[in-house]
Amino acid sequence: MNTLTPALDRFLTAMEFPAMKDDLIREGARDGLGSEDRARLDSLPEGRYDGRFHVHEALATSTEDAGLVAA
Repeated sequence: MNTLTPALDRFLTAMEFPAMKDDLIREGARDGLGSEDRARLDSLPEGRYDGRFHVHEALATSTEDAGLVAA
């Protein structure tokens, strides 16, 4: 899933950046994000995110990587 849910989109729009992965997870839980959205944040690579776009890009990449199967 490369698109953001409406709840995750609203959360990221309101989130203060820069933010570390742990900040996103903590604030997502505090804001009441659903379990699927929290799991998507948890799938992000560790690191600093400078804006909503960077989170969206990382989520798209992690989703694509999850679809790869080792031969």
